[in-house]
Amino acid sequence: MNKLTMKSKDLTQENIDKIAAIFPSVVTEAMDGQGNIQRNIDFDLLKQELSDVLVEGEKERYQLTWPGKKEAILEGNRPIDKTLRPVIKDSLNWEKTQNLYIEGDNLEVLKILQESYLNKVKMIYIDPPYNTGKDFLYKDNFSETNEEYLDESGQIDENGSRLFQNTESNGRFHSDWLTMMYARLKIARNLLRDDGVILISIDDNESHNLRGITDEIFGVNNFLATFVWKSRRKPINVGEAKFKPQRCSEYILMYSKNSDKVQFMPTYSGEERSYPHEDSKGKYRLTTILKSNRGGNERATMRFEINGYVPPEGQRWQGGEDFIQDLFNNGYIEFKNGVPFRKYYQNEEEAEHDPLYTFLSEEKTGSSESGKTYLNNILGNNHGFDTVKPKEILNIFLTTLTNNGDLVMDFFSGSGTTADSVMQTNAIDGKSRKYIMVQLPVDIDKDSPTYKAGYKNICEIGKERIRRAAKKIKEETGAEIDYGFRVYRVDSSNMKDVYYTPDKLGQMNLDDMASNIKEDRTGEDLLIQVMLECGLELSLPMESKEIEGKTVHYVAGNSLIACFDDEVSESVIKKIAEDQPLRVVFRDSSFRDDSARINVEELFKLLSPSTEIQVL
Repeated sequence: MNKLTMKSKDLTQENIDKIAAIFPSVVTEAMDGQGNIQRNIDFDLLKQELSDVLVEGEKERYQLTWPGKKEAILEGNRPIDKTLRPVIKDSLNWEKTQNLYIEGDNLEVLKILQESYLNKVKMIYIDPPYNTGKDFLYKDNFSETNEEYLDESGQIDENGSRLFQNTESNGRFHSDWLTMMYARLKIARNLLRDDGVILISIDDNESHNLRGITDEIFGVNNFLATFVWKSRRKPINVGEAKFKPQRCSEYILMYSKNSDKVQFMPTYSGEERSYPHEDSKGKYRLTTILKSNRGGNERATMRFEINGYVPPEGQRWQGGEDFIQDLFNNGYIEFKNGVPFRKYYQNEEEAEHDPLYTFLSEEKTGSSESGKTYLNNILGNNHGFDTVKPKEILNIFLTTLTNNGDLVMDFFSGSGTTADSVMQTNAIDGKSRKYIMVQLPVDIDKDSPTYKAGYKNICEIGKERIRRAAKKIKEETGAEIDYGFRVYRVDSSNMKDVYYTPDKLGQMNLDDMASNIKEDRTGEDLLIQVMLECGLELSLPMESKEIEGKTVHYVAGNSLIACFDDEVSESVIKKIAEDQPLRVVFRDSSFRDDSARINVEELFKLLSPSTEIQVL
């Protein structure tokens, strides 16, 4: 039986594995801080392997660097002992929905999800802090998991917040922002499919720096475009800045994981056409089939008779005689008040499509003001968001970049615009895109109108917006799409410290030795953490059954079967084995003794030999 690690993936060791497969000679061994031997890379040897000349120390090179960059790389690779816990009471249509809303620090969430959603996300859109000098940034240092240490070191406040205000007086003003973004984007790239695309909103404050780190993380060749969006229609502080440029635009950087594999779906201008007429062949529209002569050229050969009609002076047919006669013979010309028109049938017409221009005009996308007006209509005026992205922007990218069943992610989800847009786009084109929203539950000021309106943190605002938007879209369109979402919340591991450090067992008290699972955790909590380690998506169907008084959990049929009860009888294990699970998970305490454990292995060899057996 294999023992689950119950922690996120260690990307450093995984990267060493990849290098070792190509250059085994550069792998060496070194002692870590605890005196354990572990594999390392001899970087001098690696540099030489990648160079056709003798490498002799550091050389100047073109790159973007800042204080904290190495720590950002280290932080992105460092595993954490965290999990997601289901919050069914806040969810909508838990049993059937495939959408996720996750509350927690987005770096932690990205780390937790990287096994289950590796190479699975088609489109990521984020609207991160713009670093204006008034924004709050994340504090990222998870090398210590002890909450008391974090509190004492000032990394979290009394409410558990990991935020700090990054003012322009901070000597690390740009560096702190870059460090925060780098680690998150580095992991986000792993989640993208090979044909996946990431879109990042930004303004003038950090657009130049963002381009630098995204070029490095995604590769210059995978840069697709910078979209310019007219974000504001009204000037601000006109009296104070009468003769200064009024900034009214923002940018959206578009990168791919592999530019050769990205496909853009056309946006159809034909969707705006109406086909008001109908006959036995279907609905159709009428357009003129006559054309004006230009420059006095009568083009006599284009003024012929069809059905007794000859174009008047100054006009001609739009095609030659054979072509026009063929249209008439096949019923594609209709005369109204003696004037010929061409018929275009809806079921035959190939829709024309508009290019995806890099300038996003207010007429097509709306503005920050219109986005806020929409949110006011959904939630009332006390939602607390000063600037709101209009969902029309997301609609454009969802239409051109995603297709049926694609997964969309936003790990700075804010008020929930991306989720709203996914639902609306699905309702319009009948497709079934899915979303993952991630948001830190930042506390609302208790003296604010937002708190008095009933919202305790930003996540409560986002979830309520999605619920109300879902109701509105269903009422307006009648579309039968997925309006629900499952809520998960980041929390400490379900496992006690003894699970991760069994060598310190002698220092633990007897209560800790009795069970390696925390007392307040349920079977559902354990199931989610096991699913994450096994690489299973959190939207998969889950079912619990009672078998001889024991609770047995099923995920996606027999993809995973788990039982976390103590002393599971052989008859229960036999019934589980008969379901031929791909994976089965028990607790150590599920077996009375080593003999019972051996019997379980033999039973599965007999009834389900391909099953992978794992234990907590």
